[in-house]
Amino acid sequence: MTDQRLALVTGGTSGIGRAIAQRLSQDGLQVAVLDLEREEARRVAQEDGLTFVAADLSRREDCRQAIETVVEQFGRLDVLVNNAGFQHIDPIADFPEDTWDRMLAVMLTAPFLLSKYAWKHLTRSGQGRIINIASIHGHVASPFKSAYISAKHGVIGLTRTAALEGGESGLTVNAICPGYVRTPLVENQIADQARTRGLSPEEVISKVMLEGAAIKQLLLPQDVAALASYVASPAAWGMTGAVLDLDLGWTAR
Repeated sequence: MTDQRLALVTGGTSGIGRAIAQRLSQDGLQVAVLDLEREEARRVAQEDGLTFVAADLSRREDCRQAIETVVEQFGRLDVLVNNAGFQHIDPIADFPEDTWDRMLAVMLTAPFLLSKYAWKHLTRSGQGRIINIASIHGHVASPFKSAYISAKHGVIGLTRTAALEGGESGLTVNAICPGYVRTPLVENQIADQARTRGLSPEEVISKVMLEGAAIKQLLLPQDVAALASYVASPAAWGMTGAVLDLDLGWTAR
């Protein structure tokens, strides 16, 4: 086992997860990225010089196996970033039940299971880190996102509880709650709303997505990665159970 710290980033081949994985690698950590078994995901990991771990986080056995695979290969695990997720937009009355089950499995149950299976490894060094990527929707609600919002609220509760349990071992657990970030997922939402509302993409951003924000500008994945970099660092040893809002002033009202 080397002295180089190891981070596992779920959903680490696109969007926020990729930016976090790249930043932690630049910070000098070894980084493994977890995603579904897809040729594109493997290509991105290779392009970024990171280790790829294939897993379907809706399956409990895959969560366990992912942690075992990483520890077996590297001999340690110091930082776990629970980032993987997806959105589905539908009113509650029409929300597909199987989609609800899968979203809660990936975005709430998987962070719990990965933390559970990684716990003994994360507490070994005395400076382990769990970073949960939540959302402003962990604080506030919007219509048509019932499963996403339920999961993100749950992640904040999980963060606070795990922080209390990990403190004695030097394990910190924190949540980052970004506002709208310019990712491929959000770009698709902008295009869809521009068509349905008869607005320009710029109007969708300022009048719809960022209506409640003080700063009318989308975040970039690198902005979230910069905050994750600090939370993962030894300098953040005293920060735990924190819910860190990076929300352009959305929740200041």
